[in-house]
Amino acid sequence: MAAKQSGTGGGPADFGPTEFDRTMDDLTSSLGDATRRGIYITVRESAEPLTASQIAKMFEIHPNVARHHLDRLANDGYLEISRRRASGRSGPGAGRPAKCYTATGKEIDVHYPARRLDLLTDLLMQVIVRLDRANAARIAREVGYEHGTIIAAEIGLPTDADFSRTVKAVAKAMTGVGFGMIADVEASQLITAHCPFGDLATTHPEVICSLDQGLIAGLMSSIDSNWKPVVIPHHSPTEACVTEVSIG
Repeated sequence: MAAKQSGTGGGPADFGPTEFDRTMDDLTSSLGDATRRGIYITVRESAEPLTASQIAKMFEIHPNVARHHLDRLANDGYLEISRRRASGRSGPGAGRPAKCYTATGKEIDVHYPARRLDLLTDLLMQVIVRLDRANAARIAREVGYEHGTIIAAEIGLPTDADFSRTVKAVAKAMTGVGFGMIADVEASQLITAHCPFGDLATTHPEVICSLDQGLIAGLMSSIDSNWKPVVIPHHSPTEACVTEVSIG
């Protein structure tokens, strides 16, 4: 079918903005910031509505910065605002309704028409391991490490933090890039309940888990280069992935 021409005289085709383009612009403007992505995922996974003060404490940012991210997500339809009475307060302003945020049902998955990115990714993974299987894990760690340092610089991870703050900061940063990760400080572990690489983490753990380990190592290096993460691959997509952290 011929493309519809704009104007007269056989001028160039005017396709205009596609739905895919609009979706990508929306996602980039709203969730392009790593901290904002982490905040969105935190609110989405919370069983209760969260306030800007709670988010500020979780992410160790100023309440005004937290409010800016939350309001941006709300304006773009990813969060909705409600009010609830603050409990346990006395004096002026006691019981004043607090501004709370919950996730909406807005779809954030991007569908690529006529494309199979899951198949494409799997094929590219096979190419990688066939090109240099002996060094695939090392290369993946190096790529992950380099990107981890970039993320750390972008979001400004705390420097010279103790172990507890380090693993919590790394868990938040990894959540911001699509992992469902929590910090188990007592066990010296990072637990990944959701891996954005899906089944590839079990079919190609030598590459994917090495990439994950590199990401975490890169993030940690910006805080203290002595912390060394080791990813323990999971055997099925439903199992959590464990990263053990020790002093190198």
